[in-house]
Amino acid sequence: MQLSDRVVLLTGARRIGMAVAAAVSARGADVVLTYNRSHAEADEAAATVRTAGRRALTVQADVSDESACATLITAIDREFGRLDVVVNMASLYRSIPFDKVTPADWQRQLSVDLGGSFLVSHAAVPLMRRHGGGRIINFTDWVAASGRPRYKGYLAYYVAKAGVKAFTEALALEVAADQILVNAIAPGPILAPPGTSDEESQSVEKSTPLGRWGGVEEIVKAVLALVDSDFITGETIRVDGGRHLY
Repeated sequence: MQLSDRVVLLTGARRIGMAVAAAVSARGADVVLTYNRSHAEADEAAATVRTAGRRALTVQADVSDESACATLITAIDREFGRLDVVVNMASLYRSIPFDKVTPADWQRQLSVDLGGSFLVSHAAVPLMRRHGGGRIINFTDWVAASGRPRYKGYLAYYVAKAGVKAFTEALALEVAADQILVNAIAPGPILAPPGTSDEESQSVEKSTPLGRWGGVEEIVKAVLALVDSDFITGETIRVDGGRHLY
């Protein structure tokens, strides 16, 4: 798919989302950015898109809410009249020991990561069908994509991300006849989380075969590759510097 004059929706417009927005607008796409609380980051990403000469729309939306997702797609249809690429990046990431995980914690994690991917995709597919197909790119995690947990304290996160991988595969089959290609990206050590110490950062590097953090550009390359391809669907690509090999 060529991105010129297409419309790309990014849910979760922080850090990596900002880089993806800049890349797709540089290729000629208009961009829709959702945010829950990070209004400033969404506005910053939108400004980058407009600097590239493309249109940008920012929408506050809780992707775990069905009506919010429906309203989001209606706004896109009203503003642009089409939707070609959906990148489901909205996610929660926090460590909670199993004994302290509440039912609310569990439900919230699954509602945002897995439920959000479903609800946004479910609302978006009819609009994508109107113009002959499109791309849906979900975000899972290198650990979940590897099929076994490695870190304690991330029970709900791991299960949600494993669900995203399964959802990607099943949805790819459901919408293949509509020429909507569905894939997932499983990031590894891309950006150190805020508060990461030098010692922790170096430990990650030692546990990664390529010996370094990847940087946001590696995720951008993966997104663009999945948009470009007309024959990859139902796949999960680990962008982790070989971390899963150890």
